[in-house]
Amino acid sequence: MNIKKRLIYSIISSQDTSPIYNQNIEIRLCKQDSNNMYVLHRALTQQLIKKRNAHTKTRSEVRGGGKKPWKQKGTGRARAGSNRSPLWRGGGVIFGPRTKQNKNKINKKEKQLALRILIENKFKNTIITEDFVGKLKEPSTKTIINNLKKYNLDTNINNNILIIVSKKSDNLYLSTRNLKNVELLNANSINIVSLLKANQIIINKDALNIINRTYYD
Repeated sequence: MNIKKRLIYSIISSQDTSPIYNQNIEIRLCKQDSNNMYVLHRALTQQLIKKRNAHTKTRSEVRGGGKKPWKQKGTGRARAGSNRSPLWRGGGVIFGPRTKQNKNKINKKEKQLALRILIENKFKNTIITEDFVGKLKEPSTKTIINNLKKYNLDTNINNNILIIVSKKSDNLYLSTRNLKNVELLNANSINIVSLLKANQIIINKDALNIINRTYYD
């Protein structure tokens, strides 16, 4: 059974960091917390699953080796049927790594529910701004740090900050990539791992509207 929760965000001015107005968002969650944690765990394991890219060839896949190197008897050498045997240099590999894709399917609505659960859990540590940095004329990491401090965000390396914008610009990306504890995401690309890692989240007003349309319907 699902229940509805109302989140009331205060939109903060980018000039003097004072609240301008409130914006209400209703989200649907499972009634039992255990169900919420189950869905969240499924979404997390699905994202963390990795494809094994290492791939070695067996003797049947290595090119060549069709002709018998020498006759079976009379040469004094050990018998050999192919120069692509795993015993030969340039031959196949025995028990080597093979490409493997572990499948862990999750439904679209389950994934959206998991994101809503995390957004609701991070509500107290989320700041909504009218416009975080405006239009950067050039890349400037110092400007990003000053803006984070302006919103009373801890810029310590151990404090992970997630910035969510409607569309990240090149200058904004270049300004944040040197900050190890700051991650920049588009509103339509938020994911489970980034939300879980974040200690504090700052979202642009336009990005909040995109999140509302994409994940809350």
